Amino acid sequence: MNNFSYFKAGSVSEARTLRERNDHARYLAGGTNLIDLMKYKLESAGALIDIHHIDEHRTITTTEDGGLWLGAFVSNADTAYHPLVEQRYPLLSRAILAGASPQIRNMATNGGNLLQRTRCYYFYDASSPCNKREPGTGCPAIEGYNRNMAILGTSKHCIAVFPSDMCVALAALDATVVTQGPYGERRIPFGDFHRLPGEAPEIDNTLQMGEIIVGIELPGEGFPEYHSYLKLRDRNSFAFALVSVATGLLLDNGLIAVARMALGGVSHRPWRVPEAEQFLVGKEPTREAFAGAAEIILAGAVGYGFNTFKIDLAKRAIIRNGMMALNPASQRPGAQPSLEP
Repeated sequence: MNNFSYFKAGSVSEARTLRERNDHARYLAGGTNLIDLMKYKLESAGALIDIHHIDEHRTITTTEDGGLWLGAFVSNADTAYHPLVEQRYPLLSRAILAGASPQIRNMATNGGNLLQRTRCYYFYDASSPCNKREPGTGCPAIEGYNRNMAILGTSKHCIAVFPSDMCVALAALDATVVTQGPYGERRIPFGDFHRLPGEAPEIDNTLQMGEIIVGIELPGEGFPEYHSYLKLRDRNSFAFALVSVATGLLLDNGLIAVARMALGGVSHRPWRVPEAEQFLVGKEPTREAFAGAAEIILAGAVGYGFNTFKIDLAKRAIIRNGMMALNPASQRPGAQPSLEP
């Protein structure tokens, strides 16, 4: 039995005050990951502070510079189906709908999606050592069964992957995470929010003590014309990605003017390589061009036995997704997908 106190906060400032007054307190929004972890006795909390009903951050609105504000407490489902997201940022909508189940998307929040813990089987097995769960105990995945594990950005302490689909699209869209904490508001570029494991794999992100994610800002460019999200997994429903790719393109006279690519299922955070995107600028959007970008993105990838297949799979996925982005209509339900790599 996990005994804890429960508080319902009416504002962000109240939530932060409650956390300061209660030892081992945790913020609770949708709870789709935290509650599971508590049931498995992998997480504990002396108090849960419910922030799910704070209205000021349950909106989706345009920003003064033409971008979009996603409130942190808006559900994933409401975000995916919001008209502004569907029209201007369809890449994000498709990534969200590729994740979890409708029931979970109805509960999970935008802020909580960023804070998911890994689904590494050793992390979830309390009887196994795990540096992410108990620092210093080891990483059995490196020598063990590691089919779903990372091939990029790993360390000798951890090869777990970050599971979010939504975050792969947010990385490609160059989003900004907005927080409120003891020292006021902070704006964190999305690429700086999640950490690689390094020497401290137990630390997933760069949030400071007491900070609350209040929103996510998207820039004005959402790649509505040329985009694609491809998720390769063991089954078509309710499965985490072996490899996923989010691609957004801007074309000018048939040449690539802007390219954005981010990968999921391959690292401790969404994986984006600006050098590969710059490589594509000025080129025709061909399989050969995307293959060149794939080689840059996967440079330094390391397999650990069971997951070595991911290196070639990721390269093929990048090429396929780049071509899919040229015809987003082909990704609609009922459309016939291309079977070419």
